[in-house]
Parts: sequence; structure tokens; C-alpha cells
Amino acid sequence: MDYEYKKIKVPRFNEESGFYTTKKRSKIMSKIRGRNTKPELQFRKALWRKNVRYRVDSKTLPGKPDVSIKKYKLAIFIDGEFWHGYNWDERKQKLKTNRGFWIPKIERNMQRDWEVNKQLEGMGFTVFRFWESEIKKNLKTCINDVMVYLQTGSLNSQ
Repeated sequence: MDYEYKKIKVPRFNEESGFYTTKKRSKIMSKIRGRNTKPELQFRKALWRKNVRYRVDSKTLPGKPDVSIKKYKLAIFIDGEFWHGYNWDERKQKLKTNRGFWIPKIERNMQRDWEVNKQLEGMGFTVFRFWESEIKKNLKTCINDVMVYLQTGSLNSQ
């Protein structure tokens, strides 16, 4: 893929770069889930209750959406606030340790999210991105947004 902007380079997380890879840090990081997080499970259960059938982490789509419905060309991502840069300009200032690693890491994640959105849109998909906190606080609203899209999408495909 050609970029019209510079791809962000993330430094390696190793001791030579000044990062400490202690057993305690390793244990903490191993507890961070990449899939099947509580908000994802809540969202999927709510969709299922509405009789919406979907695929989870579809490997055939760019970015492996958390939930995808190919019939309606819909890809849904549920993003963690820290990893995907929620309120990034403000939050970036509050990072205290290993800024040289975390700032490029999170900015690259944000850049990759944008790239994935463009790829999916190029394939004719509609992309929904919800923050984990949105799911936790306003699950009904998030599900309603998807249901409205599915109902209008089904009208457009007839």
C-alpha cells in the first residue's frame, strides 16, 4: 500500500532501548486482552439478542473487525481508549514514562485504524468504531445505531 504520508516507525520495546522487561511488567501486559474483552462480549450478546448474526474477528477483512456482517457490508470495531488514542492530544501530555515508545506506538495504531477504514470503505463496507467506554455507558445507543443501519441497509439492497 502506498502512503501519501509517512508511516510511523515504532521503536522496539527492549532493554537496549532503555525499556525494562521485568517479569512483573510481563505479567501485567499478559493480562491485557486483544479480543473477547468485556465490552466486546456485551456488544455481541446484545446484537445476538436482536437476532443479528455476525462473524467475529474475520480474517478475510482488513483489520479483522471485532464484528462483521458481510451481507450488509458492515464492519464494527470496539476500540480501547488507551491503545487507539481516545482524546489523544490531551492524553498524550499525561504520559509520564517511556514516552519515546508509547507516543509513536499509539499514533501508529491510530494511523493503522485510518488505513483499515479506508481499505474497508474501498471494498464498499460501512465502518463503525465504538470506544469501549461508549459500550459500557451507552450500549443501547450503540446497538440502536447498528440496528438503524441494518434496517436502512436492507431497504437499500432491495
